[in-house]
Amino acid sequence: MCDFSLQSVRSRPAKVGDKLVTRDFGTGTRGFSAIDDPGLAVCILPGTELAFANEVACLPAGLLGWKTKTINYKTAIFRQVNKDKMAAHHDALEFPDGRNVLLTLLCEGQEATVLQLPAQPATAEQAKEQERVSYVG
Repeated sequence: MCDFSLQSVRSRPAKVGDKLVTRDFGTGTRGFSAIDDPGLAVCILPGTELAFANEVACLPAGLLGWKTKTINYKTAIFRQVNKDKMAAHHDALEFPDGRNVLLTLLCEGQEATVLQLPAQPATAEQAKEQERVSYVG
């Protein structure tokens, strides 16, 4: 499953080599779609490694936010944050400097490739870390 606001969108799990693009799905969040099928959300497991075609651009933020913010990296690891908060965005990217940026804050149209999926968990703790936030409802 993808972030909570993408539950009603057609989706599939990510595979190594997938070509993805950041997209606004019109549900209140951005996520990754298949580059050849913009209506298909591609759901990524925590720990998945991604390579972007260019440095990552984020939406402007703050009171004086009028300029797109560029993150000077082309690689990131997919993480989930705010797992204890139901009504919050959870999908994030961790960059080499340790910074986490919510996926929904990325500018639309950025291309990325799935480099590596997370290793199969060897312990219960590792399995819990790879679980995506889910909701019963």
